[in-house]
Amino acid sequence: MLNQITKLEKLINSELSSKVLKSFIKNNELMIEIDDNDLVEVIQFLKANEHCKFKQLIDIAGVDYPDEEKRFKLIYLFLSHEHNHRIKLSIQLEARQVINSITKIFPSANWMEREVFDMYGIKFKNHPDLRRILTDYGFKGHPLRKDFPLTGFNEVRYSEKEKKVIYEPVKLEQNYRNFDFESPWEGTNYVKEVKKLNTDGKKN
Repeated sequence: MLNQITKLEKLINSELSSKVLKSFIKNNELMIEIDDNDLVEVIQFLKANEHCKFKQLIDIAGVDYPDEEKRFKLIYLFLSHEHNHRIKLSIQLEARQVINSITKIFPSANWMEREVFDMYGIKFKNHPDLRRILTDYGFKGHPLRKDFPLTGFNEVRYSEKEKKVIYEPVKLEQNYRNFDFESPWEGTNYVKEVKKLNTDGKKN
């Protein structure tokens, strides 16, 4: 299996020598880093070449590195049923950079690209219907960005009365909440009190 993947790596590096920035094999899977401008051409080659035949798009995943100049990384996962091989394409993007859609090559990329757009805010050029898919249409921000706040002052829920998603101020009752900030190694106050009662009871 590893020999076949090594041959595949050599073939791709040979045929796409000017487009492959980096390639390596990990866990019997080939990872290739390319430039965003070469995305469509590389994917067309991987799908059509008789030694590749990566005809199924498994997923499109995003990663956020907010401290880097090219903040986002997109990873495309493909499967070749005929050769039983998997391959990953990796592309790095700047925060406001727009990347080409691959829906004309793989129609299943439609929802995957919409999910990446919704979660990370990455836009795809020539996408047929680039809308949010997991959050409300009026939702602010992109939940999988590292700078997205984990807490806030509004909650989102579906209103049966209004037949739509609405935003409301968060209502948390704090009257009966007691917090014990002592070290867990020393034990909390109520545990100490229970132990003391048990000890006193045994002495009597």
